[in-house]
Amino acid sequence: MVIPGEDAGDGSSGGGSGGDRQIAAAVLVPLFLAPGDGEPHAVFTRRRADLRRHAGEISFPGGRSDPEDADLRETALREAEEEIGLPRDRVRLLGELPAVSTFVTGYTIHPYVGLIPAGLAWRISEREVDAVLELPLLALRESRTRTRMQRRGISFETDAYIVDEHLIWGATARILEHLLERVEELLVLHHPSNNND
Repeated sequence: MVIPGEDAGDGSSGGGSGGDRQIAAAVLVPLFLAPGDGEPHAVFTRRRADLRRHAGEISFPGGRSDPEDADLRETALREAEEEIGLPRDRVRLLGELPAVSTFVTGYTIHPYVGLIPAGLAWRISEREVDAVLELPLLALRESRTRTRMQRRGISFETDAYIVDEHLIWGATARILEHLLERVEELLVLHHPSNNND
C-alpha cells in the first residue's frame, strides 16, 4: 500500500482528522548518491493511473503497519520491498523524520530515511505502482511552489514540488520538506554555483 498525498485539504500542516484515532503507517525515504558527481537523489513511486484512490499520485514507498511487523521501521522496509523490490539488506537506515498526519484518510505516517546503492534494478508491484522515480534533491528543493488543486470538487492551494511533469504534494511534500531541511548543507555542496571548474 502506498501512502500518497491526501484526499483533500490544503496540506499546509501536520494536522489530523478531527481527533479521530490515527492509523499508524510508515514510509521509507530511499536516498542514493549518483555515480560520478555524488549528487543526492530520492526515490519515489507513482501510483497507477487506473486506481480508484490516489490515482497517479507520487509518494514514498510505504503503508500501514501489519501485525507481523516488529516495529514501524520494519513496516517501511517491508513495504519498500513489496512495492519496488528494494531488498531490506541493501538499505542502511540513517534515521527518522518527524511524523506527518493526513487530513482525510486518518494516517500518522512515520518516515524512515535509508541510504541505498545507486543503480538498483526496480521490481515494481504492478498492482499499485506505475513507475519508480529517482529525483535529484537539488532539483526538488529548487522546485518548491504553491499550486492550486482540485480534489472531489474542492479547490484549494497547497505547497508542492514540481520536477518536470512530476507533482509532489500533501503528506509526501511535507515529508520532503523535513528531509530537505536536514540535508541543506549537502545540497549547498552540490549546487552548480559551487562548482568552480
